[in-house]
Amino acid sequence: MTTAAGPALVVVDVQQGFDQPVWGRRNNLECERHIAALIDHWRDSGWPVVFVRHDSSDPASPLAPGTPGNAFQDVLTGSPDLLVTKSVNSAFHGAPSLQTWLDCNGVRRIYVCGITTNHCCETTARVGGNLGYDVRFVLDATHTFDRADPAGELVAADELARVTATNLHGEFATVIDTATALRQR
Repeated sequence: MTTAAGPALVVVDVQQGFDQPVWGRRNNLECERHIAALIDHWRDSGWPVVFVRHDSSDPASPLAPGTPGNAFQDVLTGSPDLLVTKSVNSAFHGAPSLQTWLDCNGVRRIYVCGITTNHCCETTARVGGNLGYDVRFVLDATHTFDRADPAGELVAADELARVTATNLHGEFATVIDTATALRQR
């Protein structure tokens, strides 16, 4: 177990299923490189690293348990201090309880990164902020996919990421980049 007195890195849903074409065009091709740098920095600092895995309840999902897509991508190396599994968007609504683990280990600041920016990463940051944690959202260590809006118009992944950052910053989290997170000591 690492020293939990430092901030926790919460790595959300970096799973092989997100490499499948079913999701469409993604943004931020540097995401995984940034996540790897964050994991290395956290481990070198002796701080806790949390991996979150989405276990879809839809057996046809690329993220369904027992499918190759449910496995973590190779960028997630080593064993986490905590593995949370969930079937909803927020890492705070999984098992074991992320909130209980953070509180028992005296962690008040979390850094959120992973996939996807505007779904599970954003929801985890929002819930964390509502629970009183000091949340840092590492935007360039997340990625998302183009999506159709309710009228059927395509919204580009970069625009979705920008809107997520706008929604979170100053309300639920402080939005930063990887370089800023790596300066954390």
